Amino acid sequence: MSYARQLLDTFPRSLNVDADVLVAAIDAVSDCAQACTSCSDADLAEPDVAEMVKCIRLCLDCADVCIATGRVISRQTEFDASLTRSLLEACVTACRSSGDECERHAAMHEHCRVCAEACRRCEQACQQLLTAMM
Repeated sequence: MSYARQLLDTFPRSLNVDADVLVAAIDAVSDCAQACTSCSDADLAEPDVAEMVKCIRLCLDCADVCIATGRVISRQTEFDASLTRSLLEACVTACRSSGDECERHAAMHEHCRVCAEACRRCEQACQQLLTAMM
């Protein structure tokens, strides 16, 4: 059981969205931020690092957006739906961009394949949370 699930199970008020969808998004953004951070670091160690600059940049941007999104969606007290929607939309966009770029390198770099997978999972989880909020 994830810490997000454990903490949401102890939340003293009712949640604004389905707990399962929220937990999936929190866990996905956390995993994606970690994957993107590790992937960008691995990119820096590749002999063709000049070819990886765009991938590094998009991974770092995605990690930052995921971290911010995870922090906001983890806070349910006095929930601001408008802000949350904006962050989730930004996260979907960042994950799509980073995932697309990592997929371009996946055949040559296993870390990019793993990162692309994490980005796709996060993109989907954030989209599902957006849908649940409507």
